[in-house]
Amino acid sequence: MIFAVQRGLRWNVTKMGVEVGKLIYAAIASLDGYVEDAQGRFDWATPDEEVHAFANDLERPIGTHLYGRRMYETMVFWETASTAADEPAAFRDYAELWRAAEKVVYSRRLQSVSSARTRIERELVPDAVRRLKQDSATDLAVGGAELAGQAIGAGLVDECHLLLCPIVVGGGKRALPDDVRARLELLDERRFHCGVVHLHYRVAG
Repeated sequence: MIFAVQRGLRWNVTKMGVEVGKLIYAAIASLDGYVEDAQGRFDWATPDEEVHAFANDLERPIGTHLYGRRMYETMVFWETASTAADEPAAFRDYAELWRAAEKVVYSRRLQSVSSARTRIERELVPDAVRRLKQDSATDLAVGGAELAGQAIGAGLVDECHLLLCPIVVGGGKRALPDDVRARLELLDERRFHCGVVHLHYRVAG
């Protein structure tokens, strides 16, 4: 459902000449801006091999994922997903990328996790995330529309990647939050044979 970041490149935020990690939000969404439809489905967003391989390349600079509970419970599939030779190459590649990254899960209810390199935090504290970015040698990704909405509202997100699918679903869970205003600068765009369009933005303030 979600992957993350700029193909093969790394434009780091700098603070007094020192590179720090960026926080990046990536979402696969319908053309009308939903990551799930009104029934909670997102099977219509399943990427084909071309889009999946592109998303994997976006993922490579990510060293840490920030998840809400529901997104973590969706993504933890990759901890035990098969990497046998008969699986598609992009599928195997993503599983290995996901397992190698650190994960922080924000949840008041979750008591334990079932993946390596994973810890639980009870709530997203903006100053703690800023310190995490400052201390990180790699970029970070925030996964899940609700947690990303909090991060965008708190001014924590540096870049957004939207993969827009050629479908209108009419309602559901929005990819971007209500009641948040932010200026965006378009950095890159790409279209795929399946009709998916990739838009890459810097959050300008």
